[in-house]
Amino acid sequence: MKKAQLGFLTGTHVVNDMYQGAVPALLPFLMSDRGYSYAAVSGIALAATGLSSVVQPVFGAITDRMPRSGWLIPAGFVTAALGITGAGLAGDYLVTWLCVALAGIGIAAYHPPATNHARAAGGDSQKAMSLFSVGGTIGASLAPALVTLVVGALGLRGIWLLAVPAAVMAVLWTARVPWMRRRGHAPALPLVPRAGETRGRDDWRAFGVLVGATVCWSIPYVTVTSMLSLHVQRNLHASPAAGAAALTSLTLAGAFGTLLGGWLGDRRGRLFPVRAGYLLAAPALAAIAFAPTFAVAEIGTVACGLAMFLPFAPQVTLAQDYLPNRPGTASGLTLGLAMSVGGLTSPLLGWIADGYGLRAVLAVVLAVLAVAAVFGLRLRERAPLPPEPAPVEAMS
Repeated sequence: MKKAQLGFLTGTHVVNDMYQGAVPALLPFLMSDRGYSYAAVSGIALAATGLSSVVQPVFGAITDRMPRSGWLIPAGFVTAALGITGAGLAGDYLVTWLCVALAGIGIAAYHPPATNHARAAGGDSQKAMSLFSVGGTIGASLAPALVTLVVGALGLRGIWLLAVPAAVMAVLWTARVPWMRRRGHAPALPLVPRAGETRGRDDWRAFGVLVGATVCWSIPYVTVTSMLSLHVQRNLHASPAAGAAALTSLTLAGAFGTLLGGWLGDRRGRLFPVRAGYLLAAPALAAIAFAPTFAVAEIGTVACGLAMFLPFAPQVTLAQDYLPNRPGTASGLTLGLAMSVGGLTSPLLGWIADGYGLRAVLAVVLAVLAVAAVFGLRLRERAPLPPEPAPVEAMS
């Protein structure tokens, strides 16, 4: 395991997914400052999550075909920062939507090459992939507090401060190669099959079951992250700070769940945390939906974040092992196109929320989560294949 490289990649994941987590944290401010409806803010969530997920398989295919695709990593999180900054400074709804869409594209560009580099640095360790994955969860968990601190104190005009982490990380990314060479460190690089060479059979049927599970995971995830803060404030009569705290609790619990899922995957096999996560998530989500008080909702939020992220890291490596010749495509489809369903359903769920309330929406996604559990129980293990192709320079 290349610990230094894995740690640096994890740091870039923190920065990148901070901008992904900034979108739901911004929604209450956009509603209060600009008078947007539930349907309007759901459309913004669609721009961030839906569009990002749709284009992510494209970047996955590019990663598989272009060995030197590492430049997409810094380009991705810098683009995301510019998009979030523009959304806060724009006054027009269409411009706001386009800026959030730009941020989503940047987030999408980052994930396939960064995931491939993390797998190369960590080998077949589920713990290594969970450490990289938890970087994104930590970034998303920091976003509500940072957005509340910056926008709450300075208003939307101060949102440019959120671009500082991306600028700092971009400078570090530029300096990392000379630093590693001076110390004699060789980076672990993704392995790319030579022309006409294969690394085993791509199991599209098993991969399809995994995509089905991820699709049905994405709808509750996107819904809860987009509407949890609003649910806490409007249905449980809590303060905006309590809403931000609930969203932070969800993502922090998700970070612990991601690490626990990797640890369990190394010791009990990858399918154990996948199945356990799906089976435990439904009662936790029910506790959020039907909580009589904020305290009960907070307990349900922590349990939901923990359970829903148990399968995260094992599913990433399973996807890559199901499609050993297309690791970037596998990452892009499972983390990208499958996630787009959650974003695409946001306007419909926003319409339901406008008509029937947030509790009705949370009840609807409970049924979807049950379907995800069925797919999770049908997954089967596949042993990682030994790397056959020669490594190529891909970090530049």
